[in-house]
Order: sequence, then structure tokens, then C-alpha cells
Amino acid sequence: MPLDSALERLDAAAIARDAGALVQVPSVTGDERAVMERFAELAARRGLEVALREHDLEALRADPAHPGEEAARDELVGVTAVARGTDPGAPRLCLNGHLDVVDAGMEPWEHGPWSGLLRDGALHGRGSADMKAAVAAAMHAAAAIARAGGRAGDVVVQAVASEEDGGLGTFAALREDSHFAACLIPEPTAFAVACAQAGALTFTGVIPGVGAHAAVRLEGASAIDRYLPVHAALHELEAELNRGIDDPLMGALPLAYPVSVGRVAAGRWSSSVPDRLEFEGRVGVPTDAEPDAVRARLEAVVGAACPEASIGWTGGAFHPGVTAPEHPFAHMVLGATSDELGRPAEAVGVPYGADMRLFCARGIPCVMVGTPGLELAHAVDEHVSAAAVVSLARLIIRVLVRF
Repeated sequence: MPLDSALERLDAAAIARDAGALVQVPSVTGDERAVMERFAELAARRGLEVALREHDLEALRADPAHPGEEAARDELVGVTAVARGTDPGAPRLCLNGHLDVVDAGMEPWEHGPWSGLLRDGALHGRGSADMKAAVAAAMHAAAAIARAGGRAGDVVVQAVASEEDGGLGTFAALREDSHFAACLIPEPTAFAVACAQAGALTFTGVIPGVGAHAAVRLEGASAIDRYLPVHAALHELEAELNRGIDDPLMGALPLAYPVSVGRVAAGRWSSSVPDRLEFEGRVGVPTDAEPDAVRARLEAVVGAACPEASIGWTGGAFHPGVTAPEHPFAHMVLGATSDELGRPAEAVGVPYGADMRLFCARGIPCVMVGTPGLELAHAVDEHVSAAAVVSLARLIIRVLVRF
């Protein structure tokens, strides 16, 4: 298939409109049906073969490999949009992206979190950068390939839910169909090609204290005081996890495997010694480590700092994932990215959890490449350059033509 023929079929204005239409549908993790239905409509309009899938939550939660959840949900919905190939036996390529988003936060937005407004060359709203515009770009790239005559194997665009809280949507999609030769995920990477992804495990800790009146606090034992050495010990664990990193892509990061406490709650009355403290956080998992070993190490560190403490593993469980930059697929994506940018593309590692690792776990080579904007994801006034989204669609077409 001639590359120029497929590139000419991209419509920049239509990509922006469809991306804005997705942003306009609130889709906070756990409540994604409406945005999935909107995506299905848009993909069908572009000529793709569309299926909306309702996954069996009970079966997913019973699976020993269940990746964890944080958001409450009573259903899990996903969509596949397929550009059929000319040869049913040819290798199939997956383009995967999530349409769930984090909430809008407490700060006021300039244009509103669900505006989907295109202004001054940027698309605004929650999920614009992470990663609804990228899913629209993937959809348009697949449709352009189909209109240009198609490639040998199918191109399957997976629009998934629940990425933000553990990856249940992609996990469910791969249980139903994992016959892919490779996968590209257009997460926001500033057009670097992410070939290594750290893991991340969510934990909850409880520290008991002994209550007493503050006037006689020596009669009690403050749970806050007991927590302080735990916090210091977690900082030491972070240093340990980041010491002597063997993976050169992860070793290049300023902090490859963060250990962070995001919530602390203790006490109920100002003049009482607090008898309980809860803390929640996440621990990074090195690309060469087993998640269970990291869990055991954190439990040991916390137990040494405070023997009374207990740790539970709650929420998402992101395992690490790696596709070597030398792998033929990664090399292909690096070449396609270089051609689109007009400069050499860089292979990188990323310190966050993502759905990439679910493909790697099944032996499916997977990399991530997308627009700038990671620093705006989950932040107020999230936005993404419309021109960068079009460049992403062009980049994906280059991959599809070469694959």
C-alpha cells in the first residue's frame, strides 16, 4: 500500500471533531458506557467494523490474574473497531487506548472539564491528552488505511475502560482476543517510544495506637508518632529500589521507581491521642523484579519500623513490562516515529503503570508512543495540541504501512 495514499485520506478537522466529541462525554473510571457508545458511533461512521462488548465482571474478578480495581463499578464495557485485512491469516496489529479518565478535581477549569473545545490550536478538557484524542487518532489512522485499500492483516482498535485503576478493560479484552502480532498504545510520551514500563502496586497501611486524653498523652501511644518512622523507612525503600538499576532505559530516569504515600488519616478529636492511622500509597516495581518480592520487601520494611502496623494490597496492581528497543516491532516504530518527526526518535522507559504490561505478559510485543502532554494529564486545564494529534495519526499510519 502506498504510504502517501493513506496519509492523504486523513482529515485533520475530522480528527479534532471526533476527539472533542469524546472529551465532551464524562467518563470517570467506573462510568464509561456513554463514552464507549459515542466511540462506537464515531468509528462506525468512519467505516470500521464495530462491536460493543459487555464483559463478565464476575468471571474477571475470579481470574487469578485479575489486575485489581479501585473504582466502584457494576459493569465493564469496551469497544473494538476493526479495519479488516485482505488476508485472514495475516498478522494482526492492535491499537489500544483507554477512554476512562480521572475526575475533574476541585480547581476551576478555564473552559470546563468536559468542553471538548478547540481553541488556539489545542483541544481542551479532561482526557484530551490522556488519552481520548489519541484514541481518535488511532481510529482515524485505521480508517484511512481501510479507505486506501487495507493491509494484509486486521487492524484492531481497542477502546478500553478501567486503565486508570488497574487495567481491567484491557485485561478483559485480551481474555477474549489476544491473537495479535504486536500492539501500539498511543499514551502521551512526547513522541519518545516507551519500550520499558515500571510496575506500580497500591497499598493501604493501618497503624494502631492507644487512645488517651491529650492532657495525659503519656498514658496513650499516638498512632501518628508510630507512623513517622514508617514514612522514613518508605523513603529508604525508594532509595533501595532505585540503586544500581540494570535497565538502561529505566536507569536514565531521575526517579524510576517512586514510593509515594498519597493519603494519611488519623485521629478524630484534637484533644485525644489518636488510636488509629491509615495511610495509602503506591510502590514502584522494577522491570526485573517480581511484584510479590516487592510486596514482601515493603511489608518487611514497614514491619521493622512499626511492628504493630499491618499492610493490605488494595486497588490496581500494575506489573512491569518491557519490549527491547532492538525488537523488530520496536525498531519499526522508532523508524516510523523518526520519519514523522524528521529527527531520530528516542527509546525510553517510563515510571508509571500502563496497559502495555498486559500485552507483554502474553508475549505480545508492545510499545507506547504519543503526543506531548503527560504533565497535563490528571491536572486542571488539561489540553493537547491538535497538530500533535494529527502527527500521531500520521505516525500510526506509517507503522501500519510498514507492519
